[in-house]
Amino acid sequence: MTSLARLQDKHAILTGAGGGIGLAVAAAYLNEGARCTVADISAAPSAELAALMARYPQTLIYVATDITKSSSVEQLIARASQTFGPVHVLFNNAAVFDMAPLLESDEAMYDRLFDVNVKGMFFTMQKVLAQMAGLGTRGAVINMASQAGRRGEALVSHYCATKAAVISYTQSAALAMAPAGIRVNAIAPGVVDTPMWGHVDALFARYEGLQAGEKKIAVGHAVPLGRMGHPDEIAGAAIFLASAESAYITAQTLNVDGGNVMS
Repeated sequence: MTSLARLQDKHAILTGAGGGIGLAVAAAYLNEGARCTVADISAAPSAELAALMARYPQTLIYVATDITKSSSVEQLIARASQTFGPVHVLFNNAAVFDMAPLLESDEAMYDRLFDVNVKGMFFTMQKVLAQMAGLGTRGAVINMASQAGRRGEALVSHYCATKAAVISYTQSAALAMAPAGIRVNAIAPGVVDTPMWGHVDALFARYEGLQAGEKKIAVGHAVPLGRMGHPDEIAGAAIFLASAESAYITAQTLNVDGGNVMS
């Protein structure tokens, strides 16, 4: 991959980066010259992340983090700052997915999805923004939304609501931080071919009476561009929103979805 050094001398924190989109963005940021502190819930990095760490031993560290706990997020920021200095970019990606028919959805599912996707997302963003503002860092935050946040879905009500909240918090935070010169944007991916889709496909198969793999094929064919996206295609947008190329962009949610949502 060609590097234009668009993130040279920047320090980025990336949550939910043990695999999938988060890992692809970490690799892209490192290739663009950034120093990266990568966080995920697992005690140790995934095999894929460990391989990336071996390639970038001087500019990549892993910090096991539970974003639903404020103390864990504070420890993440402290470790990141001690290692690589002030944070310039937050790629706020950690999230969980679940689904059920509306009348069968229970409080435990609701609590888990909102605890990670909304509470964890917001307070991670808040704590990083507080450091940026306190140090006068004109940084950038990229929150991960979803095309699910643009509309409701009968089987995916809680997840859709959490991602709608991400879009709303992105707008509010962008307005609050604009006087400090800090930009806050979001990315709304469509259907992206990541390991999580095995879990998603199995749930759709259960509730819609489908064969394994059938839903994944169908959603790919339904995209105007005719296929699911790849994590690297989300990474391109994440580089853009973290770089000086988007210096006049804030409070926006960028659809990267093959044409599924037009706005």
